[in-house]
Amino acid sequence: MLVTLNDILPDAQAGRYAVGLFNTTDTDMLEAAISAAEETRSPIIIGTAEILLPYGELSLIAPSVISEAKRASVPVVVHYDHGLTFDRCMEALKLGFSSIMFDGSAGDAEENLAATREIVKIAHSFGASVEGEIGHVGNADSGDNESDDMYTSPEEAVSFVKSTGVDALAVAIGTAHGAYKTKPRLDIERLSKIRAALDTPLVLHGGSGLSDDDFRNTIANGIAKVNIFTDLCVAGYNAAKSFEGSYLEMRNAKVKAIKDSVINKMILFGCAGKA
Repeated sequence: MLVTLNDILPDAQAGRYAVGLFNTTDTDMLEAAISAAEETRSPIIIGTAEILLPYGELSLIAPSVISEAKRASVPVVVHYDHGLTFDRCMEALKLGFSSIMFDGSAGDAEENLAATREIVKIAHSFGASVEGEIGHVGNADSGDNESDDMYTSPEEAVSFVKSTGVDALAVAIGTAHGAYKTKPRLDIERLSKIRAALDTPLVLHGGSGLSDDDFRNTIANGIAKVNIFTDLCVAGYNAAKSFEGSYLEMRNAKVKAIKDSVINKMILFGCAGKA
């Protein structure tokens, strides 16, 4: 069933588990993620990000994702992740996405605030939920996640939520997008303080590559949504690269590998059996 973040994240927050967002660029990844959710009876967030659109155009993938969400026997949020432009966010809403993340965190703080507030107003009129970001979740390639002057402060988080009305908040505590070159240093104490200051569900970006203990610690200290993409790509790529056989057999092996990766994350996040 198609739902919003507001239908699943408050329960995750109260139950001290997290729901995974799994970005998908094609129907192979979509099939893997949905079947994993149904097998484990987990709520799930399926998404794509603006940076991924060259690999799976929005107008092409949206009908499949939304159709599968409505057909699924578990709650499915269809989420537009890291929307960088107003026009693309509007396109996602018009195509039927049930949730939007607007990410203006890399630019001017006041501009991010104003733009997020406007997106919230419009998305809520569509019946969609909105995630915002305050602070800067870095990129593993450049190592800019290690600069703690870009981390989210509790005061900034409270002010941002009050000013924008977002339904979920992505926070910067030391994670990064992409494959980590060195072990990330997570500021769990900072996360715990943000959680104590806010009722709004918190989101962890840059989840691929973290250790199981990293995930357990962040979820125990307030994270209710975790974003995963790189780990799925690695699982699918390794399965395809090592496979010997026909293209269609290889495709099925790739889907199974991605599905197994999603299942492992769902069990780790504690959302298995919560649908």
